[in-house]
Amino acid sequence: MDIISNINFENLSENSTFRIRKAKLYDAYIMTTRFIILTLAVLAIWITIFGQIVPQKDPNYDENNVPKFDLPDPLTTFSGKKIKNSSEWIEERRPELLTFFSENVYGKVPCKIPIYQWKVVEQSGNALDGKACRKQVDLIFKKDNHTLRFNILMYLPNEAEKVPVFLGYNFYGNHTITNDTNILISDAWTRNDKSLGIDNHRLTEDSRGVRANRWPVEKIIDSGYGLATIFYCEVDPDRDDFSDGIHPFCYIEGQQCPASDEWGSISAWAWGLSRAMDYFEQDKDVDASKVIVFGHSRLGKTALWAGAQDERFSAVISNNSGCGGAALSKRRFGETIARINAAFPHWFCKNFRKYNDNEVALPVDQHELIALIAPRPVYVASAEKDLWADPRGEFLTAYFATPVYELFGKDGIPTQEMPPVNQPIHNTVAYHIRTGEHDVTDFDWEQYIKWADKQLLKK
Repeated sequence: MDIISNINFENLSENSTFRIRKAKLYDAYIMTTRFIILTLAVLAIWITIFGQIVPQKDPNYDENNVPKFDLPDPLTTFSGKKIKNSSEWIEERRPELLTFFSENVYGKVPCKIPIYQWKVVEQSGNALDGKACRKQVDLIFKKDNHTLRFNILMYLPNEAEKVPVFLGYNFYGNHTITNDTNILISDAWTRNDKSLGIDNHRLTEDSRGVRANRWPVEKIIDSGYGLATIFYCEVDPDRDDFSDGIHPFCYIEGQQCPASDEWGSISAWAWGLSRAMDYFEQDKDVDASKVIVFGHSRLGKTALWAGAQDERFSAVISNNSGCGGAALSKRRFGETIARINAAFPHWFCKNFRKYNDNEVALPVDQHELIALIAPRPVYVASAEKDLWADPRGEFLTAYFATPVYELFGKDGIPTQEMPPVNQPIHNTVAYHIRTGEHDVTDFDWEQYIKWADKQLLKK
């Protein structure tokens, strides 16, 4: 205790001089106590809102201010052994990198949750004016007193068997990717966006088709591919609350949130993509050997992590995924680890917070996440004005992952010089930077289809 709080005021002498001193001491004690309580309250509010005590400086968008750093060698183990061939990569280096990312970045899935049941809840062979078959399939999961379901919306070309499929999450519900009035509207919690007609965290008819610009369904169908998409908040709502979504399925008695090395939301969303893959292996209309997992922004991070873990995905596409996705963390350009953990504390596992403003201590970087996908094709895409996602950092991950691909005889990014804008590199490790901002455009999809034709269909 402090000195003032140890004084027993009732036992003091009653002479007038001392009474004055007593009163002053008591007043000081009250004021000090109130000040401490107020300070702690303000501090608690600040931490709750911003996730840290001291606000960060403005983000860096100047290449001259990128710090010098040592980039980990993907072909050197944590113990210092040099990896010389693909067998050593598969048997030694890949497992230790996968474990590190699992326990210190995205978080491990602590239990197995298989599909309990799947149901085709709607189907039509006359979608898109007869071009496609539309399916809406519920995947249902049950464990103890928990039940969760999420819906896969699928468009598959008619008059084709076992088609390759692009699989990706959407941000605001399956009904937003096209104006098709037959698509069911999810009742899951969603982020508000009044510009898209979304309020009170609920989806309505007002938001039908508002994201059709990002999903060229007919172009994909005309190219001979199917499209499958899932509303990501049906798997795990995108908020800092681990009492809903899939996380409670794995809690032990008394647990209310994941342990420090257990899954954040990105890992949960990646889990959902793998469960969709489980379903595709049972769907006679899908070529499960040619499923390309795709994602934009936070869902691009998700696609990379899903593809790194689950080798059943034949190819992986990261669109503007930035920090925690395809951008090098050690560059500290645009969004940083500290910023992303403060703004979205639920995305990564708690262990990742050890590297807030401490990237120098991080023994891996995101080029090694890309390398975990080898030898399967991977495409990293950036946008010229999307500085927050660090386009150069995204390019460099593809470049520095290339030596791992070369172990398998695959071609990657041949030089550290970024390609000109709108001039893609369509190798096994692919890259482009296009004009424009943080978005998914027709140009992006045109490149992904051409690249998939080359890498998977050998056209």
